[in-house]
Amino acid sequence: MRGRYKKLIIGGAATIGATTCGLLASGVAGAQAGPSEVELLGKQINLLWVVLGSVLVIFMQAGFALVETGFCRAKHAAHVMSTNFAIFGVGFVAFFLIGFPLMFGGYSLPVIGFDEPVGHALIGSGHWVFAYGGGWGGSGKAFYTAGGMGFFLYMAAFMDTVATIPTGAMAERWKWNAFVGWGFFCGAIYYPIFGAWTWGGGWLAQLGNSMDLGYGYVDFAGSGVVHAVGGVAGLAGAIVLGPRIGKFNKDGSANTLAGHHIPMAMLGTFILLFGWFGFNAASTFAATDVRFAVVAANTAIAGAFGAVAAMFFMQIRTGKPDPGMMVNGMLGGLVIVTAPCAFIQPWAAAVLGILGGTLIPLAAEFIESRGIDDPVGAVAVHGVGGTLGVLAVGIFADGQYGTPVDGVAWNATETSSSHGVMGILYGTDGWGQLASQAIGALVIWTVIFGIAYTFFKVQNKVMKGGIRPTAEMELEGMDIPEMGALAYPEFHLHDDQVTGHGGGSPTEEELV
Repeated sequence: MRGRYKKLIIGGAATIGATTCGLLASGVAGAQAGPSEVELLGKQINLLWVVLGSVLVIFMQAGFALVETGFCRAKHAAHVMSTNFAIFGVGFVAFFLIGFPLMFGGYSLPVIGFDEPVGHALIGSGHWVFAYGGGWGGSGKAFYTAGGMGFFLYMAAFMDTVATIPTGAMAERWKWNAFVGWGFFCGAIYYPIFGAWTWGGGWLAQLGNSMDLGYGYVDFAGSGVVHAVGGVAGLAGAIVLGPRIGKFNKDGSANTLAGHHIPMAMLGTFILLFGWFGFNAASTFAATDVRFAVVAANTAIAGAFGAVAAMFFMQIRTGKPDPGMMVNGMLGGLVIVTAPCAFIQPWAAAVLGILGGTLIPLAAEFIESRGIDDPVGAVAVHGVGGTLGVLAVGIFADGQYGTPVDGVAWNATETSSSHGVMGILYGTDGWGQLASQAIGALVIWTVIFGIAYTFFKVQNKVMKGGIRPTAEMELEGMDIPEMGALAYPEFHLHDDQVTGHGGGSPTEEELV
């Protein structure tokens, strides 16, 4: 249980809360506030922190929309932007009705006033729970509380990040109705499955208790639970769809299908950076847990080093800094640091940023060399970067954060250890933690990837004409056939052709 046991003392031991309550009580009633008033104010402050974090994460959707649309061609811009817009509502509805209870039915978070779970274990028991249930569609008294609904809002925002990642990897050749089906499936089933096993307190989180592997699977803000899970879904979808017309030649070599608006993509990246502080720092679930400052600084460090590393890396290789790879370098650093950001020292955040800035471009090249077309590099950034972040917890965590309280540590792990989450660089206990992280990564790339691949294959089979539009629609651009509107009407000239920078696409005859 991601937050329930990591800092139980936060809500009642906040210095700022105690001081404020004392001042209020002395000024109004002439007496010092009691412990219950201190605890109440701490929960109120923490709940405000979570809601503000939710707003920041939701705003990241604008960043994703700009990045993906900018990296795609002008003739598809309305379609790509619309998928990023619509996924918020489609995924949110599914998560509200089914996904949240499936993922968090057995979870509570007293530090924000979410005192009772909305449900119970549905499949499995003890340390081996695979799914939860109860509180469907926001039903029940436990959900209809300030704490319960605030927590739901925060986690719904995270779900939408998972759902939107494939919209980049599958862009420019994905039917609208097929995309809508994915949105409902992701919010209701796909994301909550792995989420229940990890953040919901399920079997991966309990590997510390069941198999004595560190403190179980640890992922502070979602390198694996969010980014890698979304990345492998994007990979599965891209494989099922196949590459865009004109991407690969007969000999297997790749052509550049240039994005139409690099400034738009770079602006979107800055918006993502801004929202990432809600993504990571607010995952303390408590403003009274001042570790959020460490988290925020580590997040910025990794992002900055990732951008700079990618810039120099591409200059050395090509002689040019490559704006697109600078973007993906920063995003790679941010994705990698998301899981370990609360547990590592600043030098480690810098190292992880450098890894993101150098390995993500190489990963994107490797993926393309295998004949997989990912227009925005989502699989490399989120899939590969997210996996590296998961493993980084088992390597770089220094044991200072997540220390046991009364013999109970992170993920409700019963332990006699006195240290927090620890990686192999800081002690032999780190090997157990690294094993938990490796198991989690393996599950993502086998079971979770398999679920996504099966979904897209079945959907492609049962939908009339499959999940990909006709070649004519793809060559013309999907804005008019799919959306009924052009993103850039001024580019629409004659013979139903869309032109302008990035607007054209070679026909099959021209590629011969």
